[in-house]
Amino acid sequence: MDFKYEVTVVPVSDVDQAKDFYAEKLGFNVDVDHRAGDSFRVVQLTPPGSAASISIGTGITTAVPGSYQGMHLVVDDIEAARAELTERGVEVSEPFHFGAEGQTPGLHPERADYGTYLSFSDPDGNGWLIQEVRQRAPGR
Repeated sequence: MDFKYEVTVVPVSDVDQAKDFYAEKLGFNVDVDHRAGDSFRVVQLTPPGSAASISIGTGITTAVPGSYQGMHLVVDDIEAARAELTERGVEVSEPFHFGAEGQTPGLHPERADYGTYLSFSDPDGNGWLIQEVRQRAPGR
């Protein structure tokens, strides 16, 4: 039996502002924008090339807006990803990696898969990491 991870509910304070950020700035596809009265709205967005999505909305979580940290997006070219996001107006960090002294500026010295990161936050402060994986293990 396959257990496919599909959706993370991301807590936001302003659904329209968050929808604009994820769709316009990050390029996520808007899959669903459904309302059922004033107390319920769900917007599902999917990053390009991803099988998993995020949902934002009203009445879908009790989590505090901005409280999610460490969500990951994976790209095969972190420098190209940074250039694209910067061009779209996203405030994204410089590349960094982890070494013996902890977080270190710059690309991973060997450009090892899972070794180089970028970070950014949505308008509420939910924190994301972008991780470079140039070659995936078979079956992933």
